[in-house]
Amino acid sequence: MQRLNIDLGERSYEIILGSDVLTKVGESLSKVLQPSRVVLVTHPVLFQLYGDKILPGFKDQGWALDVIEVPEGETSKTLKQAEIIYDRLLDLKCDRKSVLIAFGGGVIGDLVGFVAATFQRGIPFVQVPTTLLSQVDSSVGGKTAVNHPKGKNIIGAFYQPRLVAADLDTLQSLPKEEFRAGLAEVIKYGVIYDATLFDYLEQNTEKIMRLEKECLMHIIKTSCSIKAEVVEKDERESHYRMILNFGHTLGHAIEALTGYSKFIHGEAVAIGMVYAAKLSHQLGKCPQEIPERIMELVKKCGLPVDLPDLDPQLIIESLYHDKKTINNKIKFILVKGIGKIEIINDISEGDIRKLLQKTI
Repeated sequence: MQRLNIDLGERSYEIILGSDVLTKVGESLSKVLQPSRVVLVTHPVLFQLYGDKILPGFKDQGWALDVIEVPEGETSKTLKQAEIIYDRLLDLKCDRKSVLIAFGGGVIGDLVGFVAATFQRGIPFVQVPTTLLSQVDSSVGGKTAVNHPKGKNIIGAFYQPRLVAADLDTLQSLPKEEFRAGLAEVIKYGVIYDATLFDYLEQNTEKIMRLEKECLMHIIKTSCSIKAEVVEKDERESHYRMILNFGHTLGHAIEALTGYSKFIHGEAVAIGMVYAAKLSHQLGKCPQEIPERIMELVKKCGLPVDLPDLDPQLIIESLYHDKKTINNKIKFILVKGIGKIEIINDISEGDIRKLLQKTI
């Protein structure tokens, strides 16, 4: 097992990475907290696959344990679903020493984190991410949220978990499209922070797609290390942490305008990264080679690179709902080179319109 630490003072916590981690979550949690009750929130299929691995570790600690199952998909990340969980927690007589376990991908992690942040003004929770996307990105850093029809992750809170435990073995049962979607976030880390990681992805794509464990450990640990460093510098996204949103500005608009049902999050981010790189070249921030290189790696990982057929005006209107938009100015994370980015606070509608009408 590999261990990383997120240094946030009294909100610090550990990230555990490796094989057979699920059986050790209860033991690891016991070193941090002594819960009055443990509530595991997960998807039905995931619970069928791995319930017998993760549950005994909690029972061995002598904790009262309950399971709440949530339907799969981004459409479950809503206030309505949060309310269903609140009702169950109240029925179970959960208190402020109860601990929620988010056992699943990004949807479960965001939803459970939001519930934990708001139930009784905050109870502890643990992230047990089971998808590549959640292991490298959404489980780390304390962003929790649910969606609104007008925007993704609009309703949420910054609320750190007490522990993150990522078992690489869960990736073996992950649908191929979900694994590819997770690679979008890994590519993002290479673009915004680490040219060496980007090179590694280019050189080892086939091995990564075959789920070779040495490669998986390398890209997951590297991604988590990068995110930890960024979050430690700017926990609440006052400015610097916004670099983690590379590709997400347009990606979130695509998700919202297609009803959170046409694209997996990572697929939308992949398209968003390609078009952010195109915009960077359009504005003279980088040579043509950069968007071409990003697009080639995205395609090599089996991810989409083309915008769906959407009205450009609707896309622009959706961008104004982005959380980074302040004073009605559209903010974009642009790329100057692999490993080098720039936050631009005011991108004109004209530049965006031009971007949406051109190709590399």
